Amino acid sequence: MLPNLFLVLVLLFARVYSHEESGPWTCESGSEIRVESEFEPGVITLDGHADDWKDIDGSHFSLLLALDPDAENEFNGGKMTVKSVHDGRDIFFLLQVDGDYAYSNGEGNKCPSVALMFQIGDDASYHNMGGCEEHTTSCTNKTCKGHEVDIMHFSIGNAIPGRLYGGNPVDNRDGNGGDRFGHLVDLYAWNPHCRYLDGNGPSDSVNDSSAQNDWKGAWWHSSFTVHSGFVEDESPYAENGKKGTYFFEFSRPLRTMDHLQQDVQFTIGGSSKMSVAFWYPIDGQPWHGSGHYSVNCDWVPIDISQGSSLSVKSVDPTSSSSWNVASAFSLILSVAALCVSVFASYRVFHPNSVPFTPMENL
Repeated sequence: MLPNLFLVLVLLFARVYSHEESGPWTCESGSEIRVESEFEPGVITLDGHADDWKDIDGSHFSLLLALDPDAENEFNGGKMTVKSVHDGRDIFFLLQVDGDYAYSNGEGNKCPSVALMFQIGDDASYHNMGGCEEHTTSCTNKTCKGHEVDIMHFSIGNAIPGRLYGGNPVDNRDGNGGDRFGHLVDLYAWNPHCRYLDGNGPSDSVNDSSAQNDWKGAWWHSSFTVHSGFVEDESPYAENGKKGTYFFEFSRPLRTMDHLQQDVQFTIGGSSKMSVAFWYPIDGQPWHGSGHYSVNCDWVPIDISQGSSLSVKSVDPTSSSSWNVASAFSLILSVAALCVSVFASYRVFHPNSVPFTPMENL
């Protein structure tokens, strides 16, 4: 059962990530493009709804074909908004893009699909998904060392809106980054031809059973009229062609227990490099693997903010003086309380004694 499942997943990823470039690669990326992940603890509920993101600023990107990033090939639904926050433990992402509702249960390439990609190795390029020049039969963690990229891919064809998918006990027990329920999978790659579920790899590579899917996520569309939750029997959940907005919401721990260089590790106060891919069935036609859109033709920096409560701030003289006065007053009260305590203890253990006078002496 599991080998067949793995084969199906591999074929799915091959359709999703195949790159078939027809000419030389060119990229004109703006240096000002970046994503900010602010420190906002206790704000986000991972349910696919965007209400709790309304006060969080986002970055807006034109969606251009990944293999031909020319403005004339921009996605006609509009720009994609990318938002991110973290709570000191987990990092959260919201992807928001306008698009007519398109859903076909069980047919992933007739539904929208998204992916996040992050640089792991110092030499990993956005172009060619890590950029290792080895082929399928020769790429290993040694021959492609330094070209690792981390990928999260969500194909919603089997995912109920508003429900959580991603890491689950069944697949994590098997030590891989798969998701047999909703196809929100955790992968790594060295190039488009050498990509694997976390915990799997080339036949001669050494893996261990500690790998798992660290991502969780949900999706939603603004045309839905039911907000209490869907079940699978209600598919396709809305009428195809309805105008609206897609929302994809994800989370992952900032740090994972990856031992194999297959997960990006985020650092508070640090910066990483990321990209976002988007597939959409234009005019109802199934999308093909290399036909995805991207938010940029190169890596987009993502800054993990320390947050105001975590940053070191300068002390102004006024606040310092106020603090000194308060400290002196507190010290006086403490000394007074100590004196009272000593006096009370003395009276308890050394009471005033009254001399005894016999009756006959009165």
